[in-house]
Amino acid sequence: MKKIGIVVFYLALTLGTSFAQSAQEKPKLIVGIIVDQMRQEYLYRYADRYSEGGFKRMIKEGFMMKNGHYNYIPTYTGPGHASVYTGTTPATHGIIGNTWYVRSLNKSIYCAEDSTVTNVGGTPTNGQISPRNLLTTTITDELRFSTNKRSKVVGLAIKDRGASLPAGHLGDAYWYDSENGDFMTSTYYYDSLPKWVQDFNAKKLPDSYLSQKWETLYPIETYKQSIEDNNAFEAPFIGKDTPTFPYILDSLRANNENYGLIAATPFGNNLTLDFALAAIEGEELGKRGETDFLAISFSSPDYIGHRFGPASKEVEDNYLRLDLEMEKLLNYLDKTYGKGQYLVFLSADHGVADVATYMDSENVPAGNLNLGYISGQLRGYTQQKYGVGDWILNFSNEQIFLNHDLAKEKDVKITDLEDDLARFLLKFKGIKEVYTSTSMRTSAFTQDRPELLQMGYNHKSSGELLLILEPGWLTGGARGTSHGTGYSYDTNVPIMFFGWGVKPGSSSRYASITDIAPTLSMMLNIRLPNGSNGNPILEITD
Repeated sequence: MKKIGIVVFYLALTLGTSFAQSAQEKPKLIVGIIVDQMRQEYLYRYADRYSEGGFKRMIKEGFMMKNGHYNYIPTYTGPGHASVYTGTTPATHGIIGNTWYVRSLNKSIYCAEDSTVTNVGGTPTNGQISPRNLLTTTITDELRFSTNKRSKVVGLAIKDRGASLPAGHLGDAYWYDSENGDFMTSTYYYDSLPKWVQDFNAKKLPDSYLSQKWETLYPIETYKQSIEDNNAFEAPFIGKDTPTFPYILDSLRANNENYGLIAATPFGNNLTLDFALAAIEGEELGKRGETDFLAISFSSPDYIGHRFGPASKEVEDNYLRLDLEMEKLLNYLDKTYGKGQYLVFLSADHGVADVATYMDSENVPAGNLNLGYISGQLRGYTQQKYGVGDWILNFSNEQIFLNHDLAKEKDVKITDLEDDLARFLLKFKGIKEVYTSTSMRTSAFTQDRPELLQMGYNHKSSGELLLILEPGWLTGGARGTSHGTGYSYDTNVPIMFFGWGVKPGSSSRYASITDIAPTLSMMLNIRLPNGSNGNPILEITD
């Protein structure tokens, strides 16, 4: 063989070997981050105050889908976490709300409840938790299956549903017990708490955080992205007359769920990250030759957002502080694994509406629907027209469940009853549209709100009447806010990837949160979650 041929041969062999090794390489650790109630706009709204190493770094060095959305209704915490990790919607994975009415039981159930298990650590009232109501596999399940369960998965959050659903059926999950300030799990996962969790709880960090004062990170007069601190749109803590800084936590905790108070402050984010870093060390995640997965959900932004609303100084301060926690996390990951050796994605379980009374004060159409009044009118109408009886079994999650047995007894066709009540409900201000279960079952909607409803409609679990409110309308009270709709303020959330295998960039193309799990599957060369119907984000995978 000529010399040049030998050189080419060995070069090809070397490159081929290098490519084969590269193709087999995987990140040491995947960190999935869900920020509970984070609008996409928060990445820009407070950007001039963010550090260079937190959200800004993720945007600069990672890839962001700027037009990322939830593709179903309702946009709640349980369905949000389930949908991100399964790559599908409630129509398939079955988590149709945080709670929902079950006709066969004649009661509502909680999305992560499991009466067959008990608490491990914590207290009994917070221990009956597992992912058994989730009907499909998650990306975390598929990672474990791909390595014959050698990969570890740990899900953690203050909220139990924010930990158990992302951890999937095969991972471990830990959540915060608001009664005693410990992180806990259930017998679905363990018979006793691992030593590292016991050691963490022994530090009593919640007591340390709750002895502090929550005041603004910077001088309050510099918070230009928020309305006046003292206003009529935010809900004060019990024992405090105004929703204003500073918050003396040790004097508030007795009347505000004691240990549970930390969830409604930015210190809940600090505590969550403290526990996440302890989990990495305790489980030796990413240090055993397999790709491991840490699913973190920051629950506190949701508690803060509900109480104070997105125009508040409290929400602004929360995100300025959370940015510093992101910087701390990324610096830790750099030091522990090396840059480019770990993969992070960041999203949210839903966005949030502006406080309706605040929007109304600014002459923007908005309002609060009086569900009690409407429910009373509906019950009165049905009894007057169709006869005495309990025609309405349940009214929750903007869904109405009708009494099929009574309709049969009274010889009333359920489809006729649906259509009649749908027309009746449209008389009320604030209700924009009403769809029936018959239309959900017999029509294939392909756009706009009916499609979003259908993607959230589960044939076995959902109600007979599904309501769409007008933009800006809520079902809450005069103070504070909520979420759950298919409007952009609830659906437009971050979709960001950062680290291993990710080239910097961004796209304004529409993407769905159900695309996150398929993207991970393609990057890792593992099976898709078994109910997944999202699409990989080609800007990242190709």
